[in-house]
Amino acid sequence: MRDQPEQQAPPVQRLRIRYAKRGRLRFTSHRDFSRAFERAIFRAQVPMAYSSGFNPHPRISYAGAAPTGSASEAEYLEIGLAQTVDPAVVRAALEEALPDGLDVVEVVESPGGPFAELLEASHWLLDIAATPDEALPAVERFLATESVPVQRMTKKGLREFDCRAAVIALRAEPAGDRTRLDLVLRHAVPAVRCDDVLAGIASVSGLEVGEAPFLTRLAQGPLDEETGEIGDPLRTSS
Repeated sequence: MRDQPEQQAPPVQRLRIRYAKRGRLRFTSHRDFSRAFERAIFRAQVPMAYSSGFNPHPRISYAGAAPTGSASEAEYLEIGLAQTVDPAVVRAALEEALPDGLDVVEVVESPGGPFAELLEASHWLLDIAATPDEALPAVERFLATESVPVQRMTKKGLREFDCRAAVIALRAEPAGDRTRLDLVLRHAVPAVRCDDVLAGIASVSGLEVGEAPFLTRLAQGPLDEETGEIGDPLRTSS
């Protein structure tokens, strides 16, 4: 009979980490990032707590990862530690161990509670090839439409959902001969992505956004339903 695995002690401290994906590292997939982060944890000698079972893993919880190809200033994860450490020391060690472009922005001690539930909405910038004269009326038409169904292939097959309902705010701004869309997007189920919104705009207006729009997430966190503003999840209790 196979011996039962040793039970690991629970974490004595949890830290919440904000990191950024910049430059060419925006093409890092979530799987690639998780591997890079685990290597950085090892090199930085962070005293991780581990899960129990036959294949213990460091206690790392990822939340709200941006799609591959998107730059982001607001990615989050939480780690569990086997001993108490100054968050500033962990930040400095991880910043040294991670490659340039995967940058640790802030590390704070967790007050407890489910962190992912705090990430209710995201603020995005979408740089598209369409001219302002083309994009502004297209955005106005999208916002004036009550429901905009789009389709996307998922693990469960082709799904149709309303992308308009997840859009809290959207405006188009000139950026030279191109256009920048400023988008606040609610984290819905199923998740509505920036490319879904672009597909929805195209479906109601015929707007051609060009190939490979440049997407940047500026923030994600708790949503103030009255103002539409996104709060700082590292400053909010679960």
